[in-house]
Amino acid sequence: MAPGLRHRLRTAAAALVLLLVAAGCSAEEQRPQAAHDQHGDHGGSTAQAVSRTPMRSGESLRRLTMPTAYTPSAPYGTGTDDYRCFLLDPELDQDAFITGLDVLPGTPEEVHHVILFRVPPSSVASAEAADAEEPGQGWTCFGDTGTDSGSPDALDDAPWLGAWAPGGSEQVMADDVGVPVERGSRVIMQVHYNLLAGRTPDITSAQLRLAPGTKRLAALQTMLLPAPVELPCRPERDTGRLCRRPAALASAQERFGQAGRTADLLHLLCGPVRPGRTQRCDRAVRAPATVRAAAGHMHLLGRSIRIEVNPGTPEARTVLDIPVWDFDDQGARTVDAFRLHRGDSVRVTCRHDQRLRDRLAAFEGQGERYVVWGEGSTDEMCLGLLMVTRP
Repeated sequence: MAPGLRHRLRTAAAALVLLLVAAGCSAEEQRPQAAHDQHGDHGGSTAQAVSRTPMRSGESLRRLTMPTAYTPSAPYGTGTDDYRCFLLDPELDQDAFITGLDVLPGTPEEVHHVILFRVPPSSVASAEAADAEEPGQGWTCFGDTGTDSGSPDALDDAPWLGAWAPGGSEQVMADDVGVPVERGSRVIMQVHYNLLAGRTPDITSAQLRLAPGTKRLAALQTMLLPAPVELPCRPERDTGRLCRRPAALASAQERFGQAGRTADLLHLLCGPVRPGRTQRCDRAVRAPATVRAAAGHMHLLGRSIRIEVNPGTPEARTVLDIPVWDFDDQGARTVDAFRLHRGDSVRVTCRHDQRLRDRLAAFEGQGERYVVWGEGSTDEMCLGLLMVTRP
């Protein structure tokens, strides 16, 4: 695949995200609302950083908070979603591992998801330039962060530290893994605001559990496995303008800029696609890895998602199978560790259903349309994630 195409697909896929990058994690029960409302320190301050999971040898907590409240809005003047990136400084004076995280959305009803991206020292200038280009704090970032992530191939090694989505809570990784971050790194916090839920000023925080970089831990990486979404309108409702794919794709581009092109780019990654309720994508494994956890992500029209390795062969293995999708439960599932070999095939399969429009309040007043991959709360995605370590 051409480097430019892979970069564009990486950029699109990194927006997909919402899951907790926590292999071997132990999820606490959902915090009461009061915990989300505790705002305080900015940057790398450790004050008010509290974990209900016992700290392990050498670990410390670091709290990152938006410096001032941000009021979400539709950045292109249309649509019901705002993706905003905020550059935060964890003030790392030595290399470290992220061994757990906790995202505290300030206005949970508006925050659709949060992703934390690592920014190595070599990419800090790019992130600062993106921040300086727009007035106020942060910048618009449909797709990924819109900056140089420092990763040569972020489909197989996404530049994520972790993420929060509905159903998420404090995550602590297994004793033997961590996400490495270099001294002098920054963190980009991408917040997806669902404007259908309001436009209240928000202050969202993230809490990082850190271990020294000298600790003997395996580096945890995230593989992104996107697949197309091509869901036609139901025959009895196939009369609206947006029931035609070109119009639906143009709507996505109007609302999300270049990120609205993901639907076409995924055809190049996954091959020819026939419109329908079920879509899939096969990817060849390019380098050996050990799978530690798996997760899936769709939106409100999602019905089921499955991740398989080497399907249709004697070595076939189902890694993740969610037969009834629950948007409010998107945590990662740990798996018995197993090895992926170069040349293995990994398949993600998603099923969506237009009939769910008739049952969910989020779609009230919205006419049916042909659904392609889109960044909005009432658009759709199909994303598998594997959390892996490398030899």
